[in-house]
Formats: sequence, C-alpha cells, structure tokens
Amino acid sequence: MTADAKHRFNQPLGGNEMPRFGGLATMMRLPMQDTAAGLDACFVGVPMDIGTSNRAGTRHGPRQIRAESCMLRPYGMGNGVAPFENLQVADIGDFAINTFNISATCDIITEGINGILEHGCVPLVLGGDHTLTYPVLRAVARKFGPVALVHVDAHADTSDVMFGEKIAHGTPFRRAVEENLIIPDRTVQIGLRGTGYSPSDYDWGRNLGFEVVQAEECWHRSLAPLMERVRQRFGGDVPVYVSFDIDSLDPAFAPGTGTVEVGGLTTIQALEIVRGCSGLNLVGGDLVEVSPPYDPSGNTALIGANLLFEMLCALPGANG
Repeated sequence: MTADAKHRFNQPLGGNEMPRFGGLATMMRLPMQDTAAGLDACFVGVPMDIGTSNRAGTRHGPRQIRAESCMLRPYGMGNGVAPFENLQVADIGDFAINTFNISATCDIITEGINGILEHGCVPLVLGGDHTLTYPVLRAVARKFGPVALVHVDAHADTSDVMFGEKIAHGTPFRRAVEENLIIPDRTVQIGLRGTGYSPSDYDWGRNLGFEVVQAEECWHRSLAPLMERVRQRFGGDVPVYVSFDIDSLDPAFAPGTGTVEVGGLTTIQALEIVRGCSGLNLVGGDLVEVSPPYDPSGNTALIGANLLFEMLCALPGANG
C-alpha cells in the first residue's frame, strides 16, 4: 500500500495493531461513522428475522458477521484486489428496525438506503432475513430505475403470499417484479433446489425472463463460465444488484441458517459467483439469512463476511 492511500482512505485495524479478538466489532474492524457522507461504499446491518418462516435468529446475523470478520485482511490474495487503496469505506452501524412491525421495518430500511444512496455511496447490507432485499430494492430503483439482479439462493423467493402475508422472506422478488424494481430478462437465480409445491415455484420467474440455474446444473462444475455469460448478458452499463442468501451453500459449509436444503453450492462456487460480478455496474448488494443460533462454529458468519468483502472487491473502482 502506498503511503498516500493509507493517508487518504480508511483502513481495517490490523492484527499487529490490535489482537483480532480485541477492539470494536465493526465490519473488518473498519472505522464507524453515523452516515454515509464521504464514503464510496459502506457496510450496514439490518438485524431482522420477523420475515422468517422456519428457524429464526437472523436478527443476530449482522453482529456475528462483524465479529467473525476480524479475520479478514485488506488485500484479496485470490482476486488481486486492494479495495481500501481505492475506495473510502466504513461501517455505518445498523438500521433501528421495528421488530414488531414488518411493514414499518420495510419503510425504515428503504429510508435508510435512500440516505446512503443520496451520498453517492454503495450499500453492502448485512442481514437479517431475506425480506430486507425488497425494501432495499425500492430505494435502489428509486435512484437508478429497475436494476439487473444476481440472486444466489436455495429458494426462488417469488411466492405471492406466506400465511396470507404479502411481505415475508419468501416473497421479495415477486414484489420487486410487481413494483418494477428489477429487470426480469436481466435476472439470474443461481443455486435453487430442494422440494417444492409445483413446477410453478421456478417457472413463474422463467416465464418472465428470469434465468434459473438450479443447483443440479452447478454440481461438480466451475461457475466461472456461467458468470462470464451473465456479464455478457448484462453488459457493463446497466445497474446491477447482487443478493446472496447464505442458504444457497450446502449445509455442510453453512449450517447456520433458517431454511437449509441439501445439495447446495460450495464455498469455491460462491467465490466464483461474487468474483464473477466484477466488471458489472454493481450499485448494491446484500448477504442474508445468517442465523448464529444454528452456527456453533461461527463458520457460516465467517463465510458471509468473506463474501461481503468479495462484493466490495467487485465494486466499480475497487481495483483502481
């Protein structure tokens, strides 16, 4: 790192400056600030699980991801990217959601993301259950118009209702289509699998133009060629949002989540997907559904922290 870069940009607290088990538990032990003013990108937490349908606990996800992120260092040895030499980044804390009212919580999230985007800052969101992507996309589309979407998940999350409710962690992308927040023919869903109710679980999106890549198509393969196709399809100009549900990974890697499915992606494939977003016009991203009560080793949260760092590395300008 050049002395100039170290002077100009925030840096994660190094392991030789403070033991990794010490210091404040911010994302990557970055400085914390109250707003996104002056930042190119920020990490922000949404500690919610009121949209979950099975095992709860994702309200504790942001805190645990931050705690496990103490192991991350500022230079990506595998991707060759040093984002803190080129971008001003900080942790801006959590949105104070209303844990008793999901509609009010969605409004709080949208308002909070609006504030981040008004500063020209790219939000990287620590979840929290997958409901949060819907209100985040409301804010993103308000600024950029409908966006292309890279959605990595075990589930399509395109249900119309869950227990009669329109807003839950299984409905965000149905709402996003209805409200013209995403571009259906520039949407790719990767890792979908498990049992369902009918073929329409996936075909609803396919019929609108979604590219649905089921997990079985990913088994025993590199996903680098898939992401090359995605980059060609999306191009480098259209705004793109990436939403990564940790349950896309096989539970052997990431047991700490609420709705586990067998036969999932590997951590290597997860890295290929996120690194494959480099070159796209990323305007935001999230990592959702980490549930620490089911994550006794901390590895699920650690994987989530790594994938958020990879999202940072994939942002425009991160590599200089």
